[in-house]
Order: sequence, then structure tokens, then C-alpha cells
Amino acid sequence: MGNYRVTLEAAWLVKDVESVDDAMNIAISEIGKLLNPDLNFVDIEVGATSCPACGEAFDSVFMAAGTALVGILLEMKVYDAQSEEHAARIAKSTIGKVLKNTPLNVIEVEEFEGPKETKETREKIKQKVKK
Repeated sequence: MGNYRVTLEAAWLVKDVESVDDAMNIAISEIGKLLNPDLNFVDIEVGATSCPACGEAFDSVFMAAGTALVGILLEMKVYDAQSEEHAARIAKSTIGKVLKNTPLNVIEVEEFEGPKETKETREKIKQKVKK
């Protein structure tokens, strides 16, 4: 049994938006409201897309006619999974139950060592990083 960090990509539609920055903020806020408080351990951020011409990364947002499609990355830790595939299925199932009818794609599954973190452990780590 292993511990894995699973990153999923979701496509989120934001309507009646005026700018790319607003679209990103609204998408993160809407997904955060859906995931909290039950899935507050899922990290949410805007994904990146590579430019086909120059290869430079930019925010994964496509906007037209006041509507934006935002690529969102969702990362969660899965403990005691039998394999990478098992961890990916657990993550997709857990997040997919809340984000119904939202396409989810597995981007990365990475094994990590260490004990299961608690909220107190995470807070201690955050305090050390801030110093």
C-alpha cells in the first residue's frame, strides 16, 4: 500500500465574465464552495497551457463573448492505495461525486513517503515555511 499525490484537471465554465482574471477567480471560488467543507483537503489552482508557437506557459483560460472555459488543477493526497491507477480512481471518484458532470482528467500521480498528515501537522509545516 502506498501514498500518492494525484493531480486532476477539470474544465470549468464561467458565464457573464468581463476579464480573464475574473474568470479564474470565479472558477476557483465556485469549485471551492462546492468542495468545502467536506473536501477541504483538495488544492485548487488554475492550470497552465503551453503556447504551440513558442512553448511558453500561460494560464489555461479561453474567453469569448463573455464566457470563459477555465482549466483547473485539483490535487489531493490518497493514502494506502494499491497502485497509481487505484489512487487515480479514488481521487476521480471522490472529487467527481461533488463536481458532477464536470470532465476530470488525470494529469499526474506521484508516490510520496511519510505518514498520513493531520491538520495540525499541516499547520506546523506551514509555520516552518513562513519563517
